[in-house]
This record gives sequence, structure tokens and C-alpha cells, in this order.
Amino acid sequence: MKKMISVLLAIVFVFALSAASFAEEAKESYTVGICNFVDDASLNQIIANIRSRLEAISAETGISFTVEEDNCNLDANVMNQIIANFQADQVDLMVGVATPVAMAMQAATEDSGLPVVFAAVSDPVGAGVVESLDAPGANLTGTSDYLDTNAVMNLIFAADPDADLIGLLYNVSEDASAAPIAAAKEYLDAKGVKYVERTGTNVDEVMLAAQALVSDGADAVFTPTDNTIMTAELAIYEIFAEAKIPHYTGADSFALNGAFLGYGVDYANLGVETANMIADILINGKNPGEVPVKTFDNGTATVNTDICEALGLDYDSIADTFAPFCTKVQPITTAESFDDLA
Repeated sequence: MKKMISVLLAIVFVFALSAASFAEEAKESYTVGICNFVDDASLNQIIANIRSRLEAISAETGISFTVEEDNCNLDANVMNQIIANFQADQVDLMVGVATPVAMAMQAATEDSGLPVVFAAVSDPVGAGVVESLDAPGANLTGTSDYLDTNAVMNLIFAADPDADLIGLLYNVSEDASAAPIAAAKEYLDAKGVKYVERTGTNVDEVMLAAQALVSDGADAVFTPTDNTIMTAELAIYEIFAEAKIPHYTGADSFALNGAFLGYGVDYANLGVETANMIADILINGKNPGEVPVKTFDNGTATVNTDICEALGLDYDSIADTFAPFCTKVQPITTAESFDDLA
């Protein structure tokens, strides 16, 4: 009898420990640290939608999220300090918006294993952020804004089959630009079309590069999802428009800021899906290394109707030309942010 009582007490003790452990693990609130790489329309749109989706999840589950947000504005030293601050604040998860932030967070959390969800990393495998898209490994996963460069090239030659010199405008230091620029060169080499490369690391240099492309006589200019060029778009779009050179780019935010065309992912949806990943890891206990990287259909072409007019083009005609090469063609007008269009 004494032995049976001892066994029962042991069972009760184990259950009590399990209940206590569960109580310690179950949380009613989480703190998420978000570091943005630079202030631009696409990346800002991602963060706005992460916030709004987390608010919706909070309303659905009763679990609250405190968001600490900061922006390093292209400064690596500031970026590392922001990450250190998140670690000192003991955030439950960090979000790195754009490739350089994701890479810095990866290095900073290598020993601690703190969960990291990245957003808008164009080539996660090539950048060494994850082992593979299906099985990221370690403590990171996230969303990718991979750009189908050949699709953009197809649009250039659909609009101008006789184009014989394409300008490539990008920042050589941006990891997000490496793969698409290489793909553009491969495409143009196979087609027998010449190209000229112009690069810049800040707004002033990008303006000089844009002016050089005009002097080069480029028939069209291609820029991938390059954050440096994105921040300079409002300063250069008139240079291209006045020279009648269409600027084809890798995101709708470029078109918002005056590029002729932005082709790529829906960054609002990318932000929503990033938030869903955050919740899945924090609330449901998913292991980031086992959560596949989320990729998106790159089928939407956003055409700036103001620039169409400046180039002497008819939007409806251009939309018909592009339609066979896109899932969707949509118009936009020039503005500083998407909020300005509301």
C-alpha cells in the first residue's frame, strides 16, 4: 500500500512539474524587434503590414505583441547597435528587413539561437542566410522577394524590339542585386544586345550614374530590387523621363517614385506572410530552421502613367503589350509613399 501511494505521489509530482513547465512556456505577450535597412516605400510597406497583421492575430488569439522598430538607414554600425539593443532588451524574436540586416542578425544570433525572421531577402541561399529554401536550418527563416529577371527583360523587348543598348543601374555592394544583374547580362549576351553598367552607393553617385546612362545613349535601363537605387529614384526619374529612357525596375515602389515600370512581388502581402511566420514561431513553437522560406509570384507589372505620358507612350497600348508576359498589369502615379495615393 505504501508503495502504491509513493507511486501515485510520484505521478502527481511529475504532472505538477509538467504543468509548471507549460505555464512558464505559455506566454500572453511577446516582444518583436524589427530592424529596417533603409527608409523606402517597399520596405516601409512590409513593416506596416507586419504590424497590422500582428494586431489582427492579437485580436484573434488574445496574445499581444510589442513591436520595437528601428531603421539603420544603410549604416552598418547603426545596424549592429540596433541588433545589440534588441538582444539587451531580450526580445523574443528579431525581424531583419532586407538582406544586409538578415545577414547581420544571423551572425549576431549564431550562439544564442534567438529566432530570426527575415523579410525581402532576394536570394537567401546565395547570400548564405539559409541552407535551402525548403529547410533553412539554424534559427532563421523568412520571406523572399526573388526577382524573375528574364521576365523584366522580356518586357523591355516587348515594348522596344529594336533596343540595342541596355543600361544596368545598381549598387555593386548590394547582395540583392548580384544574382539579377548576372542574369540580365546572361540574357542580353544570349540575345546579342550590348549593355553598359553604371553604379552608385549613394544618391549623388546614382544621379551621376543616371546622367551617364543618358550620355551613353541607353535605350532602356534595368535596376533590380536594389535599395540604394530605390532611395534615389525620386532624384533620378526626371533625368530618364526627359531623355525618353524607360526605367524598368524590380519593385512597384520604384514605379511609385517615378520609374516607368516596377515588376515583382506584392510587398503588402509579403509583410502579412512575414507576420504569419512570426506568430507561427512564437505562438505555435515552430522551429525557424524547419519553416520553409516563403516565395511569391513575380507576375505583376506596375506602370507609371505619368511617365508613360512623359515618354510619349499610351498606357492602354503598353498594358496590352505587356499583358501576355504578366499575371497582371496595373497603373500607378508618381508619389513619395503609398499612403499618398490613398
